[in-house]
Amino acid sequence: MNDPVRLQLLKQISSVDHVEGLRNLRDQIHEHMEALLPTRPVEQFNEQLNEVHDAVIERSVILAEAEMARMGKGSPPVPYAYLLFGSGGRKEQTLSSDQDSGVVYVDPVADSADVKIYFKELCEIIVQNLQHTGYPPCEGNVLSSNSEWCLPLSEWAAKLDQWFEEPAWEAVRYLLIIADGRCVYGEKKLLDELKDSFFTDMLNHPIILQRMLDNTLRHKMLLGFFGQLLKEQYGEDAGSIDIKYGAYIPMVNSIRLLSIQEGIRETSTLERMNMLVKAGKLSEADAAIYGGAFRLFLRLRLMTTEQNSDDLYANNGKLSSRKLTKEMTDELKSSLRLGKKLQRAVLKQTMGRLT
Repeated sequence: MNDPVRLQLLKQISSVDHVEGLRNLRDQIHEHMEALLPTRPVEQFNEQLNEVHDAVIERSVILAEAEMARMGKGSPPVPYAYLLFGSGGRKEQTLSSDQDSGVVYVDPVADSADVKIYFKELCEIIVQNLQHTGYPPCEGNVLSSNSEWCLPLSEWAAKLDQWFEEPAWEAVRYLLIIADGRCVYGEKKLLDELKDSFFTDMLNHPIILQRMLDNTLRHKMLLGFFGQLLKEQYGEDAGSIDIKYGAYIPMVNSIRLLSIQEGIRETSTLERMNMLVKAGKLSEADAAIYGGAFRLFLRLRLMTTEQNSDDLYANNGKLSSRKLTKEMTDELKSSLRLGKKLQRAVLKQTMGRLT
């Protein structure tokens, strides 16, 4: 279903020439999409919303390049790819979204220090632009302006090797972040080459699967032993349900680990399920029921309370149980049981590979 208002705003985003105008358009489209949420199929809404996020982020990068040129810094000295991680990489952002980003660029043949400085300054402007547009920086500092996440291809390959060789908890977390990486602007083939290194290292370090499994199963489905929803006990969110970490993330993590084991490069959870079916690792029947559960988690996550603090769009992923009808509560419990079933299947399959 075409949405003429959204399409018109997207057209304006692609031609706006200053950050203030971009922020104004982001606010307009936020308000417009928020009003549409109750009436649209969740998969369609999610796709259209993430198309908007991509457009805003891409325009922020283009405006940053223009700003660098105005400052006398010139154009990008080598081709590069601007990467999204987290929900942005998976094309599963909500109305609010923080920045999880990185950059990979072609190894310069000369002046490597100058090239590194250029991208450091460019990314600082991009992060500032996005912050001004309402995207808070990642609390874990997985940001393109962080020099650890803005590297030439050869240095990225060396960093991946290091993470695989010494898979401490943080290194494993970073590797799983890389698995969700998606190019939103620039030379996509650079990300493809980065993923080549990732999957080659996976084949050469099978022991990493155990560490990834531990990370994957860390978040549990919020369903108690007697089938009750496990709600927040304390603080201002008491009585609410942590949809993000108690439903959505456990399923994201499970499907991602199955996909990594099969060398699947798609990043969205539903696309990964489709590829797992094609690979013969997930039956069509299981994919259908898991997909239904995941779509419910997506919708409930989109319903979580939006907070606009300090002009930044943010939410904590927690949903007041008062927003759930009895029918929705029953559907959520059923979907959480399916999530638990999926986690058990991931444990069994991964342990089978390790023995």
